[in-house]
Amino acid sequence: MIINENLEYAVIGKFSYGWPDIQELRNLIPKQCELKGECKIGLLSNRHVLIRATLLEDYVHLLSKSAFYITQRNWSFPMRTLKWDPMFNPDEETTTTIAWISFPSLPPNFFGKETVFSFAVAVEKPLQVDMATRNQTRPSCARVKVEVDLLKKFPK
Repeated sequence: MIINENLEYAVIGKFSYGWPDIQELRNLIPKQCELKGECKIGLLSNRHVLIRATLLEDYVHLLSKSAFYITQRNWSFPMRTLKWDPMFNPDEETTTTIAWISFPSLPPNFFGKETVFSFAVAVEKPLQVDMATRNQTRPSCARVKVEVDLLKKFPK
C-alpha cells in the first residue's frame, strides 16, 4: 500500500514558527529544497506537510539536512524534515535520522555499492555511498549514508 500510495519516499516537513499558504509551499519547496524529481505536497496537520518525493535521491537529500529555510517575500520559515511513518503522530518526535557510517581500512576490492550496502545493513537501511567511495578516490575509507533508529541498539 505504501508504494501504491506513493509513500515510499515520503517525508514530513515540520514548521514550528508558521509557514506560507499550502499552494505557495507546493511551488516553493521543490525549488528551494533543490528537488530534482516531481513531488506532491499536502497539509498533514497544523504544523506538518507531507512531501511525497518520487526519487530516492530527493528523499535522501530532504532527510540529510537538519533544516531548510523556505523564503517568501523577505520572510524565512524554517522547516525541519522527518521520515514519514505510517504510525506518525504529530505530537511525538521521530527517533529516525540519517547518518554517515565509515568503514576505515576497508580493502579497495570491497568498495562496490552492493558490498558496502551489505556491510551497512547491519546498522540499518543503507541509502547511498558517498562520491569518494563511488569514484574510489579515497581508498583509506568507504562511507555510506544510512537511516538509523536512535532507539535501537547499535552493533559493535
